[in-house]
Amino acid sequence: MQDLAERLDDTIRDVPDFPKPGILFKDITPVLADPVLMKATVDHFAKKWAGEKVDVVVGMESRGFIFGAPLAMALNAAFAPARKPGKLPYNKIGVEYSLEYGTNRLEMHTDAVKPGQRVLIIDDLLATGGTAAATVKLVRQLGGNVLGCAFVLELGFLDGRPKIDVPVESILVY
Repeated sequence: MQDLAERLDDTIRDVPDFPKPGILFKDITPVLADPVLMKATVDHFAKKWAGEKVDVVVGMESRGFIFGAPLAMALNAAFAPARKPGKLPYNKIGVEYSLEYGTNRLEMHTDAVKPGQRVLIIDDLLATGGTAAATVKLVRQLGGNVLGCAFVLELGFLDGRPKIDVPVESILVY
């Protein structure tokens, strides 16, 4: 049987010139269309982090929500979203960060993570590391203890991993 990384690699679709010319976008929507592969992906992370007593799983906007909510359920943990500006209705904090092609901002509710809680951050993709580093900063501002960051795939050639000062788990690295 194929291992998970090979199955993901065979399923993830390459989309050239998206979101701009010269970018080869790694599209995970075919993974979402395969319930067996989706479950295997969530189960991989649940097994990896099961012994860490995760209190909160934070999913980064927006595909981190897709993997984060079922992972939180599997770990018997809360789920909290890290969102783009203007999406959260309650008291919030935010952090500006750089993207490979611009800047952005992430926000979290001020009660999303309580001081001392053990937090796992998840997203579909690690590229330059700006979004993940901003999310780590947000969780720490709320008093959370970031255990690590989990990604379905990583674009290793963009060197995002060194920007994140917590353990990083990626199933598939390009």
